[in-house]
Amino acid sequence: MVEHQKVDRQREHQANERTFLAWLRTSLALIGFGFAIARFSLFLRQLQTAVTQQEVPSRSIFNSENLGVSLVIFGITTIALAAWRYNQVFQQIEQGNYRPNRLLIWTLTGIVMILGIFSVPLVLWRDRIDNLPTLPAKKQP
Repeated sequence: MVEHQKVDRQREHQANERTFLAWLRTSLALIGFGFAIARFSLFLRQLQTAVTQQEVPSRSIFNSENLGVSLVIFGITTIALAAWRYNQVFQQIEQGNYRPNRLLIWTLTGIVMILGIFSVPLVLWRDRIDNLPTLPAKKQP
């Protein structure tokens, strides 16, 4: 009977580790997408400067670079949350009182959905967003 409980606990810990690794893969994907989105925006701005031979004005706050940086920050935060959740589940398995926590899942889902929603206008209405009023440039002393 004790051997059976030991095998079950081992399987629970292995499942916890697989879940943690899945969170890490998700975090790396978020960071990668954020980096790609931010760099692609920079590439498009440099391409426009090369084609038009004019300096491209600074963009409004609603742009691809900010969305990309937000995804990178969210990916890094997700890594921290994954480690915290792994340790929490580890302790619960050892104490024999595991309780699932759906709050973390719903919170992360909501944030990814919001960032995804913010990307829709950037994709569909790129020309209109590029023509939004820009912030005034600071004067050099």
